[in-house]
Amino acid sequence: MTDTSNSQTDVRSEDSHIVRPWQDVTALGQDEATVLEGSSGIYVKDSEGNNLIDGPGGMWCVNVGHGRREIIDAVVNQMEELSYFSPWTMSAPITTKLAERMASIAPGDLNNVFFTTGGSTAVDSALRFVFFYNNCLGRPEKKQIISRVNGYHGSTYLSSSVSGKKSEKAHMDMAKGLGHFISSPKPKDRPKGMSVEDFGDMLIAELEAKILEVGADKIGAFIAEPVMGSGGVIVPPEGYFKRCHEICKKYDILFIADEVVTSFGRLGYYFASEDVFGVVPDMITTAKGMTSGYLPMGALLISDRLINDINASTNEYRAFTSGFTYSGHPASAACAMANLDIFEDSKLLEHARDIAPYFAEAMKSLNDLPVVTDVRVVGLMAGVECELDAGNPDEDRDCAFAAKVDEACQTLGLLVRPIYNSCVMSPPLTITKPQIDKMVSILRAGIVKAAAEE
Repeated sequence: MTDTSNSQTDVRSEDSHIVRPWQDVTALGQDEATVLEGSSGIYVKDSEGNNLIDGPGGMWCVNVGHGRREIIDAVVNQMEELSYFSPWTMSAPITTKLAERMASIAPGDLNNVFFTTGGSTAVDSALRFVFFYNNCLGRPEKKQIISRVNGYHGSTYLSSSVSGKKSEKAHMDMAKGLGHFISSPKPKDRPKGMSVEDFGDMLIAELEAKILEVGADKIGAFIAEPVMGSGGVIVPPEGYFKRCHEICKKYDILFIADEVVTSFGRLGYYFASEDVFGVVPDMITTAKGMTSGYLPMGALLISDRLINDINASTNEYRAFTSGFTYSGHPASAACAMANLDIFEDSKLLEHARDIAPYFAEAMKSLNDLPVVTDVRVVGLMAGVECELDAGNPDEDRDCAFAAKVDEACQTLGLLVRPIYNSCVMSPPLTITKPQIDKMVSILRAGIVKAAAEE
């Protein structure tokens, strides 16, 4: 029997054996999490029986809303028929159909679907494909990756190494010499007196300068979220994404669009790269809204051009020796197929585009609050940045304030996702105008309540 006489088990909470992502391990069992026991539509129900609007949509992912019977039935039916197959040597009709469907809605020639377990493994696979691609083409030195400060790309060793949220790397090891970081494209933080247009020019010049500094012959890829999600909903200057793509083409650098957050309707389209930002990337990573979070699944979409380049380089065996036990899992594939059926049958993309202006106007109405210093909105994702004293920035103070807003809002019936000093909203795409009004009203009240306690 384990000796616990000197442990903290006497103060542990009920879920004391769970180590949650990003948890302070020195306080295991002492910081209680909100316990959810039910969900329906845009609402979740906590263990006290309170209905809460799911403001963050889970983790940017519950796009079709909670409790969709169509998805539940599809998964059960698939598991009764076939619960698993080995993706190394077998296939299944449901997974084949999903791959065909994904290719049909993907932009350009991104017709090759590599299934993963989620967003992090999709990004990890994209980076490994960059290495594989350049090895096949006889360019073993072309492996460096350019990313951005405050960009987030996942929690695997490779994906975290190219993530730019530096505060989260303090006690973690990263791949040395792999990632090279350029500035976050956050207009609010541009140099004083600089126009947004000039800021955009500065960012593009910085990207080109970084390529010339490292050497185009050393850089394998540039990876970027069309909109930085976990960076606090950072919406770049107009034309930025497209101009980055043009620079990459100029220097023969692969362009990876990390659409784990922005795909499957968050910006009103299946994929935002082309339809919103005018870019057909070399690779796209996706997850989250692909199954609306009902089951784990992700994918890496690879262009025909890259596959053709490898085929043209050699007649020898070239295996992309990467994969996962649950790649293309049949139950997850059934979930994704049913999710896509809901998108089509309910015209959810059209609804998201139609309601987005109303959502933006409602969120921006919070600009009149003294502590709100920036409201960033695109599609159905928003970040409300708060500063208690804008003239005297204090990151720790303002991040703590955003956490207080979350606490206040929960008592009023709304889940908020605090990211740094921003309150993030990415509700299910099924949300209605009255529900938006209620969500924003509660968020306003929560901000006011938290500010009054300072």
